[in-house]
Amino acid sequence: VKVKIPFGNKYLDAIFSVPEKKPTYGVILTHGAGGDMNFPHLVSLAAYLASHGVLCLRFTCKGLNVAYRTKAFKTVVEYLKLSDDYKLSGVFLAGRSMGSRAAASVIRQLSQDDDDDDGFIQGLVCLSYPLHRPKLQSKLRDEDLLFIRCPVLFVSGSADEMCEKQLLEGVVGKMKAPKKIHWIDKANHGMAVKGRTTDDVMEEINAQVFSWLRENVELEHK
Repeated sequence: VKVKIPFGNKYLDAIFSVPEKKPTYGVILTHGAGGDMNFPHLVSLAAYLASHGVLCLRFTCKGLNVAYRTKAFKTVVEYLKLSDDYKLSGVFLAGRSMGSRAAASVIRQLSQDDDDDDGFIQGLVCLSYPLHRPKLQSKLRDEDLLFIRCPVLFVSGSADEMCEKQLLEGVVGKMKAPKKIHWIDKANHGMAVKGRTTDDVMEEINAQVFSWLRENVELEHK
């Protein structure tokens, strides 16, 4: 289902992947610095989640400024929260690369607005989180991560040139949130692995994301 989400004096293009049964939970998903919501990895994850009963709303926001992307993401969260078509108990925010930075930033901002902490946001999924620029390991983009309290899943390639393995493990060690890292062996920032097809890698990622979502939503209902 294609929708246009009002954002300032513009609209954000978005697509709902809707499960057959009425969903209780949703995932909002966005792309990295290049590309848009039709990036194959996002399309694959959205279809997988919808086929497993999770609503997925993916959107395009062009703009290389993280603050701008964060604002757009926040708008999409509000839109879904107030949607009459889908009454959800909660959502997970997810993004690829720069999109995951924007998602982390939204969660930090919303958790700092006291009146906004109503438990609607259940967690964060970071696909290829860009922890640092290539070859610039001294400047880590970890400030938002350290403030987050909700569960976080990182799916990163062990050969990602923007997320050195030991550095991410170090940051995750300092995080107060419940967290998990799933390493895709030998994958680069674009999740390409020599000798494996894209579909094969995506199956691994999709299954990991879904099983983590399920663990976290169940945890809440125990």
